Amino acid sequence: MRFGVLGPLAVWSGEGEPIRVPEVMVRTLLARLLVDPGRPVSADRLAADLWGEDQPASPANSLQGKVSQLRRALGGRDVVVYGPAGYHLRAEPDAVDAGRFTALLTEARAIADARRRAGKLTAALALWRGPAFADVADEPFAAPAIARLEEQRLAALEEQAEARLLLGEHRALAAELAAPAAAHPLRERLRAAHMKALYLSGRQSEALAAYAGLRERLRDELGLDPGPEVAALHQAILEHAPHLRVPVPISPSELIGRDHEVAQVCAALGSARLVTLTGPGGVGKTRLALAAAEGVEGAFVVELAGRHRPGGDGVAEVAESVAAALGIRDDVTAPVAERLVGALRARRPLLVLDNCEHLVEAVAELTGTLLREAPGVRVLATSREPLALTGEVLLAVPPLPVPAPDAGLDTMRRAGAVRLFAARAAASAPGFTLDEGNAAAVAAICRRLDGIPLALELAATRVRALGVQGLADRLDDRFRLLATGRRDAPARQRTLRAMIDWSWELLGEPERVVLRRLAVHADGCTLEAAEAVCAGGEVAAADVLDLLSRLVDRSLVVTAGGTRYRLLESVAAYCLERLREAGESGPVRRRRDEHYADLAERAEPYLRGGDQRRWLSRLDEEAANLRNVLEEALQRGAAGPALRLVNALAWYWYLRGRHREAHRASGAVLELVTDGRALAWHTGFALLTEDGEGRRERADRALDLLAGDPAAHAMAAWFMAWTHLGFGDLGASEKLGEPALAGFAATGEAWGLAAARALQAQHATFRGDLAALERHGADSAERFGRLGDRWGLVQIGESLGFLAEINGDYERAAALHAEGVRIAEEMGLVLDVSFRLSGLGRIAMLTGDYAAANRHHERALRVAEEQSHTFGVQFAEVGLGMVARRQGRLDAAERYLSRWLAWTRELGADYAVALLLAELGFVAELRGDAVRAMALHEEGLAAAIPSGDPRARALALEGLAGAHSLAGAREKAVALLAEAAALRESAGAPLPPAERGDVDRISARVHP
Repeated sequence: MRFGVLGPLAVWSGEGEPIRVPEVMVRTLLARLLVDPGRPVSADRLAADLWGEDQPASPANSLQGKVSQLRRALGGRDVVVYGPAGYHLRAEPDAVDAGRFTALLTEARAIADARRRAGKLTAALALWRGPAFADVADEPFAAPAIARLEEQRLAALEEQAEARLLLGEHRALAAELAAPAAAHPLRERLRAAHMKALYLSGRQSEALAAYAGLRERLRDELGLDPGPEVAALHQAILEHAPHLRVPVPISPSELIGRDHEVAQVCAALGSARLVTLTGPGGVGKTRLALAAAEGVEGAFVVELAGRHRPGGDGVAEVAESVAAALGIRDDVTAPVAERLVGALRARRPLLVLDNCEHLVEAVAELTGTLLREAPGVRVLATSREPLALTGEVLLAVPPLPVPAPDAGLDTMRRAGAVRLFAARAAASAPGFTLDEGNAAAVAAICRRLDGIPLALELAATRVRALGVQGLADRLDDRFRLLATGRRDAPARQRTLRAMIDWSWELLGEPERVVLRRLAVHADGCTLEAAEAVCAGGEVAAADVLDLLSRLVDRSLVVTAGGTRYRLLESVAAYCLERLREAGESGPVRRRRDEHYADLAERAEPYLRGGDQRRWLSRLDEEAANLRNVLEEALQRGAAGPALRLVNALAWYWYLRGRHREAHRASGAVLELVTDGRALAWHTGFALLTEDGEGRRERADRALDLLAGDPAAHAMAAWFMAWTHLGFGDLGASEKLGEPALAGFAATGEAWGLAAARALQAQHATFRGDLAALERHGADSAERFGRLGDRWGLVQIGESLGFLAEINGDYERAAALHAEGVRIAEEMGLVLDVSFRLSGLGRIAMLTGDYAAANRHHERALRVAEEQSHTFGVQFAEVGLGMVARRQGRLDAAERYLSRWLAWTRELGADYAVALLLAELGFVAELRGDAVRAMALHEEGLAAAIPSGDPRARALALEGLAGAHSLAGAREKAVALLAEAAALRESAGAPLPPAERGDVDRISARVHP
């Protein structure tokens, strides 16, 4: 249980919950016992203090009643104890705030370090909630305690002020000490601290007036003169004594993650006379400047954040601040800037001009004068925009590095943003450590706060109450969440909103308009987008570039590569609030939506042809904006823009392997409107995401809706044919491919004809028609090559590589697959990378390089798994199973192959089912299990016949020959081998030597 007397009487439970003590006399009794907690007070003394001369009839009984009431309120007899000497409150000194205050004061006086001493004194003064013993201030028994505690409080305030003056906090103190000094006009130590704070803040005349007021008051009331200490300070102020100058303030805590930047600033100061640190609010410009100036001989810090008198002479204000920091007298008539130049001509100081942005023109003018007239002066400025002077070296202070979403714990621990957050969180919530359990949440916090140190420090103070996951979950309401900070911070840095307010207030109205309108972009924008979205009303499109440049100079807009403009997430959230306040959300978002729908439609035809790579990159850059516009359109039921985006972006989504996103988006837009193109895309993407329900009916419906648009009809038919083939439905693919080819031929669509020939080559592959595969493949390759369509070259390269593999030309097959991997990687065609790697793995397996085969297949598997692409995972794992069988690792082979058998059957892909059953049948044969091998190969033959591929039938027959040979039916096995060989010859694809392993093994068994 804890007790409070430094303010109104208060009692708290051990958990911090307030405890109510009813009835005034009972509260007075408690207050009396708390005057000397732990010391007994006689019953007579208590009765006298409680009732004075107006004693009740039976004081002892009445006192016992009040004691009983107090015990009930406090929870038991053991709190208020009676003994021979009287009643006493059982409470340790530390359980009473007055005792804790006295202990902290004693601890502070034993600390030599000014920063730690000031912190301890601040903690002590924070215990005060009002005047001591406020409820019983008029009671005689409380008077001595009140006087003693008030004297201690004033002494603590004086000692804290002196410690903070050593730390350079004079500007804050000049304001904070005004009221206490006025309330206690005869306290010389307090008045001296206030005088020094005023002087160091450049307010010398006010400091001298404060001394005059003290001297007059002492003489009038006490007939005394000020003491020697304050008189000496007065003389030092008159003389601008050097010992009064402000040292470089000591940082309150370790500067984390800035070693490189400190070295960079120091190096720049070694070769340049003017170095300006720029960057957004809260990024740590001041801390970095102080770290670089610490220990530099002749360094003077000039804080400008609180300087600015409306309508005043800005240059004179800045000059007065510099003069005060340097201790230059103002008791002569020459202008202060002139006196400053005169005083500095023979000196070599480093002037740290901190927070220049609101006085940037005045600072630039004075700095230019000093650099010209005083050759020994160097200036280190911090500002949210450059001073724009000749010879200025600009160093943009970046946010602290944040970890990538997939970073491991060790990598995270090295990221500057994580290090700072973890250190501050541990200080706020003792026991906090970064570990596997909270690492993802910490990383998300650091990324969402853009690595801005001030935001991270504000967030870290919430860890104790919310935990890191709770903090991460609430960052959408960041301005309410991060609304408290350090009491010793400047007002503009105590909350996240105040930090951004400071920058906003320095902008002109056109700059504010452009800044708030930029916030509707999800992940930055190009100049073209900014001009389209931000222009309007008082801002012309031709003015946007200049306004953007000014916002970049003011560190409110970040550029990436000089081509994109982006807001930090916190600035964007702030500006969206300002956009709503201005009533502009609707019109600005409509302009944004129109711009990105136009962009998607402009890009769509270029995604097929020689400009494919450039436009893919362009859409990649705008992916977040496009997704945001589409999602908002769907949410508000705006079918027009949503349909435009879905139809324009579908091929982009396909190339980028974002099949599920495309399936969701096209499905959502079809709930709003009926459209043939969207239905065709939705049908195709459904197949790519393993949803084949009603596929043929949906395809027919889409083509019916597009009957009046030959070009759209042909493209829809081709896409659905292409995706039906990937789903394993060869019949539907061939049926759809016919109108696609006819439509492309009728419209003369060059890309469409190349794609239709690629589709025919794939059909021929599945049918085992090698002559048609070669014919259509060569035609498609020539057409895609002429167009420069690299996606098409990857697709047809797969078919031609497969043909080369069948013909035993493994060198050509490997070269085609390797070229496919290279192009796919260059283009960012991630899923094609996986399939082509598996193709390389197959060739390595056939040439006997099993290590390379496993390596290629495993890499293909990783790529497919990262994209959650089931078809790619299946193809890679089946390849690993085939390699494992050839290596004799039969358990591993069976595990890989069996995993996909049921899935492939459900898919209805006969050719793939036949291959899996053949491989599993060979596994059974190699184990000597003739019965199981026979069953698997018979099922495989049944699956191979509908596929129409003679090679698939031949493989099943070769497997059956192996099973019969194992069972002792040699003649049957010989006949089956002969039948399989004839089928392969009929297809023009006899087994090449590298693929004869199974046949040679079986032949050796029947021809010993």
